[in-house]
Amino acid sequence: MGRYFGTDGFRGEANLGLTADHAYKIGRFLGWYYGERRRQRGDERMPRIVIGKDTRRSSYMFEYSLVGGITASGAEACLMHVTTTPSVAYIARVDDFDCGIMISASHNPYWDNGIKLINSYGEKMDDETIGYIEDYLDDKLELFGRTWKELPLATREHIGCTVDYVSGRNRYIGYLISLGIYSFKGMRIALDCANGSTWNIARNVFEALGAKTFVINADPNGMNINENAGSTHIDGLRQYVVNNHCDVGFAYDGDADRCLAVDEKGNVITGDHILYIYGKYMKDREKLITNTVVTTVMSNFGLYKAFDELGIDYVQTQVGDRYVYEYMSQHGCRLGGEESGHIIFSKYATTGDGILTSLKLSEVMMARKKKMSELAADLVLYPHVLKNVRVLDKAGTLADEKVKAVIADVASELGNDGRILVRESGTEPVIRVMVEAKDAEACQANVDRVIQTIRDNGWAVD
Repeated sequence: MGRYFGTDGFRGEANLGLTADHAYKIGRFLGWYYGERRRQRGDERMPRIVIGKDTRRSSYMFEYSLVGGITASGAEACLMHVTTTPSVAYIARVDDFDCGIMISASHNPYWDNGIKLINSYGEKMDDETIGYIEDYLDDKLELFGRTWKELPLATREHIGCTVDYVSGRNRYIGYLISLGIYSFKGMRIALDCANGSTWNIARNVFEALGAKTFVINADPNGMNINENAGSTHIDGLRQYVVNNHCDVGFAYDGDADRCLAVDEKGNVITGDHILYIYGKYMKDREKLITNTVVTTVMSNFGLYKAFDELGIDYVQTQVGDRYVYEYMSQHGCRLGGEESGHIIFSKYATTGDGILTSLKLSEVMMARKKKMSELAADLVLYPHVLKNVRVLDKAGTLADEKVKAVIADVASELGNDGRILVRESGTEPVIRVMVEAKDAEACQANVDRVIQTIRDNGWAVD
């Protein structure tokens, strides 16, 4: 991770950890940097940067600050307005933009926000470019053979402009609809939009494909995004699906790069279930190129046992959909994702896409003529407990000898019947402690044991 940017962009509480000044300077750098790269290629055209945002109140502030910086540096800022992260990635790729920006803190509460950067291929921005931005934020940028204390401002006809680009969002909606190979007529589908980016997109897609939709949490007011809603608060959708006799329910997060599902009985369908269901579907049709599903270290033991029985290979990456996609891109894999619901279908997208995921799961239901509970029935997940502890210093906590010793003791005691995973959060001052074992009580006891050691050694923030 960098000084400002983590695994999923520059994130912090609005106007505390992440300010409008940060956004303006990021816009200044991007507009200048891509303009300079064009000029060095002999291309005098104005750089083009596409911007989307979620429904947080502060997203407007960051949008305007970014636009101010981009246009001051002589670039064109194209605004998709409220839209999803995967839609920005799609448009950045297909409409020949120099880069894309998504303003969102994903599943975090409304007072947080973030700036996610996307390259011209629709992928997350490379670390080298992120490093240049961080150097500029710290007033120590060295680039193109010189040191820059300040970047030049565009003047006269070279000043950038702002373009309404809501047509990009509409093109993305059309793209999703075009991927539907079945009519969903007769299906009753519930959608939890988390009062976020999908509030005016998801229903349009499913209704265009014939489904009868039941939509909740689609009334954003700037301060209710993810509030007891969406993929991180799925209990409301579980009850709603049962009460309204829906065939399936889908829950998105604030920027819709993840999706979890609920079957007709109200059971949660996790990211691991989705990888199992769609991995099996692809293998049965001989579409699982490389015969490999890409997972992260957070995926459940039960998923790997099920893949073994199906003859499907798998790999583990670091936590973060960028690492999943990097492996998929390098090795030609078609399916990968995280237990949290970031699922990547590399034939169709370069990032996790919640609406695409829900379309693909619905496709399997139609193709197999089975209920969601039936599709998920053969996957048996191990009990696990995951707890977060806020700490003063993430690296220092994990380097503490007593903390390392208790982690090693738990791992030794679990042996081949379970595992422990202790890692830093990529976006928060948090250590995540997870234990999987055959017995749920053992999971809880061992997680508590590690967290207590962290507290006893003075690392925890209470």
